[in-house]
Amino acid sequence: MNEIVNPDPASLLERARAGDGPALGRLLESYRSYLTVLAGVQIGRRLQVKVDAADAVQEAFLGASRDFPQFRGTSEAEFLGWLRQVLASVLANLVRHYQGTQQRDVRLERRLTVELDQSSHALDRALIAAQSSPSQQASRREQSVLLADALARLPEEWRDLLILRHLEGLTFPEVARRLGRTVDSVKKQWPKALARLRRVLEEGDP
Repeated sequence: MNEIVNPDPASLLERARAGDGPALGRLLESYRSYLTVLAGVQIGRRLQVKVDAADAVQEAFLGASRDFPQFRGTSEAEFLGWLRQVLASVLANLVRHYQGTQQRDVRLERRLTVELDQSSHALDRALIAAQSSPSQQASRREQSVLLADALARLPEEWRDLLILRHLEGLTFPEVARRLGRTVDSVKKQWPKALARLRRVLEEGDP
């Protein structure tokens, strides 16, 4: 998660649909940071136990690889929507496991899909707010993916701060409690984290 990976998703998607397994692997890998951010938000909201978002994403990749023949879309946006549904199913299983229930909850999966969609839109809005000028990359890629890749390049404490503040919509006192920091330190670090995010986004432009 240290570099922004910027393959051509349309080309990879076309090759994957033609049966190119390595292309599907590269396509999925290009969305690792994006799905990890979304999974982390849901885990933070719904589970009080320590669950690694990366493990949930890896399980979603396995499911996506298995079920890819069922995908009928042709665009990156459609593929992302489908991946969010796959991730929602994985997260619903996690919630069920930690709540000690056995029966599949379709309504929970639907709610999670809606909330993942909302988080993805929040990433879009955060990218627009973080950019000082229109991004050439954003005209070709889904903006939420670009922002998640940029967040992955930030120091963990700054990445967590921005995610809690902008994606979960927490107040500064709530962010401070989640991070185990003082409100004053969080308020001081927030503009610095936002400025670093802007620089990372600008460096990602071709």
